[in-house]
Amino acid sequence: MISNIVVVGSGVMGRGIAYVGAIGGYSVTIVDIHEAALENAKREIDAIFEKGLVRGKISAEQAEQARRHLNYESDLSIAAKNADLIIEAVPEKLAIKQQVFEMMEEYAPTHCYFATNTSTMSPTEIASFGKRPDKTIAMHFFNPVHKMPLVEIVRGLETSEETAEKVRQVAVEMGKETVVIHEFPGFVTSRISALVGNEAFYMLQEGLGTPEEIDKAIKLGLNYPMGPFELVDLVGLDTRLNNLNYLHAKLGEKYRPAPLLEQYVKAGRLGRKCGKGVYDYLAEEVVPK
Repeated sequence: MISNIVVVGSGVMGRGIAYVGAIGGYSVTIVDIHEAALENAKREIDAIFEKGLVRGKISAEQAEQARRHLNYESDLSIAAKNADLIIEAVPEKLAIKQQVFEMMEEYAPTHCYFATNTSTMSPTEIASFGKRPDKTIAMHFFNPVHKMPLVEIVRGLETSEETAEKVRQVAVEMGKETVVIHEFPGFVTSRISALVGNEAFYMLQEGLGTPEEIDKAIKLGLNYPMGPFELVDLVGLDTRLNNLNYLHAKLGEKYRPAPLLEQYVKAGRLGRKCGKGVYDYLAEEVVPK
């Protein structure tokens, strides 16, 4: 039975996963080596609770109970000892994931399941960093986690049926819809999203329209909830570039990153998290409506 969940990484995705886990009734520990990052995660999670209360999405009783289920820890070796499921939510860099999974393997009990929140990378390769490939799987959450309804569950080569079902049930308890698929680079959603987002940068590079015009056309013409530039500013231009580089290496030329995207990242325009991406969030008048 899964009751104790550890989330490694307190960034946007990690704290979102921790929030829905606590709302789902699980005891959740967020781990980050940086104390300042943990403090920031706590503030952001508290803000999500407050917005949920104001909008009637959760009751005061639910919020109070979920808050009691949340813990913050800077040492993975301590947090992992009582974990039933560890969800890794660190940046999309294989070397970082390897380091985390090696620690997970060293300190987690043998019954513990491992999940990676990767949006493109191979859960089979990531599982090789531990010694329990049958208990390792990908749980691809979407940003913002507390609003997006889907979790894409991706089985690696040796992931067992039991692991897939256990993890699927956890996602359901978190209030999510699920799809369970087999591994292939980019899965379902990231392959499509990366293509759309990259093509939008080519359009901008070619002078086809302004970011506002392209976003509006995609939202109203194709019924997307967000335009491609609004979305990339939310998830991070560096994250999108990392994903495209991975997909380009695995799947070929159609995923070659647009030069303009590479320029934006080199310029430090990484999106909302730094105040400036495709849009400038420090200049209110050009923030997309």
